[in-house]
Amino acid sequence: MTTNVAPAAKASAAKATAAKATAFAALHTPTTPLALANAWDVASARIVEATGAPAVATTSAGVAWSLGSPDGDALARDRALDLVARVVSAVSVPVTADIEGGFGADPAAVGETVTGVIAAGAVGINIEDGHRDPAEQIERLAAARAAADAAGVPLYINARVDTYLRGFGESATRLDDTLARASAYLRAGATGIFVPGVLDPGTVAELAKGIDAPLNVLLGPDAPTVAALGALGVSRVSLGSWVAEAAYALVRRAAEELITDGTYGALAHSLPYSELNSLLKG
Repeated sequence: MTTNVAPAAKASAAKATAAKATAFAALHTPTTPLALANAWDVASARIVEATGAPAVATTSAGVAWSLGSPDGDALARDRALDLVARVVSAVSVPVTADIEGGFGADPAAVGETVTGVIAAGAVGINIEDGHRDPAEQIERLAAARAAADAAGVPLYINARVDTYLRGFGESATRLDDTLARASAYLRAGATGIFVPGVLDPGTVAELAKGIDAPLNVLLGPDAPTVAALGALGVSRVSLGSWVAEAAYALVRRAAEELITDGTYGALAHSLPYSELNSLLKG
């Protein structure tokens, strides 16, 4: 008697991914907002996990830069998915992947990207509207949800609304426009809404009140504390590309100091070689 092992193994993997996706979604609460220090490679993901983080998120900018590409839908999909798979295999916590605009020219291609993300083992995505018309973004989100449903995984789709980040429209109507986009994106299949570019407490509170889903905001050096944002109704906070930018800034400081002064002070707070090496032995 023979058995078809491959389908059984595939079903088991899908079941495990689905369970991890459900657990990841449950982390989104304003009581204790999910705080994500975005990673861009295996080493940074392992470092984040080692701090006790309950999940790992990638930053599209950091990933692109680490692979020699600019941010902004320039990175090839297969290279992005390969990185996601490497990160997923390196950590035990749920992974959510920033897929920029979806790595596809049309909704069908976005669906293919999402299928690849799930196959890589990730349980969430960030997908941005950017300069796209909201009607087009609705179709892309619907395709992403359909692909996730077909895989049997309740993928956490974090729909990024770029109205504040890019300064779309008039400031007087920007809040209403953001709320309208958020509502439409949720109807299309998004799980949560990401509104980068706004940290004003009054506006954040209005967004949290008006969006019937977990709200994610982008942090920066001058942002309110995570607890303060949670009190405003925020369920998820992200550092985005800030950590990668800080890491690369250290590279520049160290190089400039070495070349200019012949000194090495920038290296004073480096992680020990043995600690980094140990993180990557597992």
